[in-house]
Amino acid sequence: MEDIFKTIKAFAFDVDGVLTNGGILANLDGELFRTFDSKDGFGLRMASMAGYHLGIITGGRSESIRKRFLTCGVKAEDVYLGSRDKIEDFDDFCSRHGVKPEEVMYFGDDLPDIPVMVKCGCGVAPADAVEEVLEAADYISPKAGGRGCVRDTVEKVMKSQGKWSLDVALYKKKF
Repeated sequence: MEDIFKTIKAFAFDVDGVLTNGGILANLDGELFRTFDSKDGFGLRMASMAGYHLGIITGGRSESIRKRFLTCGVKAEDVYLGSRDKIEDFDDFCSRHGVKPEEVMYFGDDLPDIPVMVKCGCGVAPADAVEEVLEAADYISPKAGGRGCVRDTVEKVMKSQGKWSLDVALYKKKF
């Protein structure tokens, strides 16, 4: 697995069930609320500071998703909300950044994620993903969605490439 980790240049993520535990709260006005793991967010910041391209490809439509990931180093144009054809959005992400699909690690937990997981260089599933996704995954994190699976895997990739180091001055400047 470490050989695959060394080829990764970009990360792309589903949101619900990967960067959250899949739970969604709604108020009477229909506004949706999600809970994100702060360690996953810091892992994204570390990847951003190290020069990895980051993408969000989600069926969710809430602008709060975009706002959350802007604080983690994801560029606004790399947040694909309301995605119904994740391959189309994945291909756009790869094309805009000049990366090959096999250089991208994609994180997913449910059926709409499988086509991208199969096409990318390394498909990652949280421990609590649905059975079909676990079968399609190249790597299964021991952590559940929204409970550190992103941090676990991003950190492993960055350590395998010698890039897991916090530059405090850059962190202060960028975040």
